[in-house]
Amino acid sequence: MTTAQDARTDAELKALAEQAGRDLEDASALEILQWAVDTFGKQFCVTSSMEDAVVAHLASRVLKGVDVVFLDTGYHFEETIGTRDAVAAVMDVNVITLTPRQTVAEQDAQYGPKLHDRDPDLCCRLRKVQPLEEGLEGYRAWATGLRRDESPTRANTPVVGWDDKRRKVKVSPIARWTQDDVDAYVAEHGVLTNPLLTDGYASIGCAPCTRRVLEGEDARAGRWAGRGKTECGLHG
Repeated sequence: MTTAQDARTDAELKALAEQAGRDLEDASALEILQWAVDTFGKQFCVTSSMEDAVVAHLASRVLKGVDVVFLDTGYHFEETIGTRDAVAAVMDVNVITLTPRQTVAEQDAQYGPKLHDRDPDLCCRLRKVQPLEEGLEGYRAWATGLRRDESPTRANTPVVGWDDKRRKVKVSPIARWTQDDVDAYVAEHGVLTNPLLTDGYASIGCAPCTRRVLEGEDARAGRWAGRGKTECGLHG
């Protein structure tokens, strides 16, 4: 296992990530995660929105006790918090909860109530992007559950790439999976999923900015519906 990651420059890590993206394009999710663990060890973590625990479960098969980072924005559905608690209780992972610098009440006092309605980009930056950037400071690589089939904006997601914004290696081990692949893995391994997925929600974020999807819509259509916004800033 590599132990001198901190000595590598951003340029070296970027080149490493881009080469791995090419080399591992046809690799299995477990092989991609094994590469990440072998390369970065404890400086690698998984991030999870607790929509499901698929990537966390996969990573735990490669590294027991792997860090799973969760952003508690203060606006989550109760079901999402319950999924996080269940994952922490029953899976061989170390769940780390990140919170924004301000509570919702403190944010309301400074910016006014319902900032998510008036300036969703700012709300996402304060409650998601900034906390994640701070929470990932001790890691050199992080894994996501991004899939190419989720929306057009994610169609070119590499299995391993370089995150310019955070200057880290970004691993998306299930990028090539379809929803059917996810469903099959969940069924085979009994993986925890958010109960809202069986209640019309296909992509689950903060409660004020998430709705059920309609037939024929892509999985991300229920996020910030009608606001011309498709990503929170964590992934683009």
